[in-house]
Amino acid sequence: MTVPESLSDILGVAIFDPHGLPLEYFTTPENQGTEWVQTVFQALSLKALMTSSLALDEFQNITIRTADHDAIVVSLHSGYTALLLKENQQLTQNISDLAFYDWVNHF
Repeated sequence: MTVPESLSDILGVAIFDPHGLPLEYFTTPENQGTEWVQTVFQALSLKALMTSSLALDEFQNITIRTADHDAIVVSLHSGYTALLLKENQQLTQNISDLAFYDWVNHF
């Protein structure tokens, strides 16, 4: 699978600017928690620190696994988009597919 089979697989979406600062987020009634947005913000901050300190290349995506869910962060031209997915989604295994990036960008 290269994109979620159903929008019901997505529990939240967060948009970050090119510097990794959160702009806005959306949650679903099924999962209204926002702690995952803070976790993504911390990961993007760590990425910025490591990129500048160690001269690392930019990333295309990262997956943050929690006990309950996966958050997939995709680097886009306008910043970053994070999707909170229901647990056990197989999307994380195929996110290198360009169709996924197009889907997230249009989403």
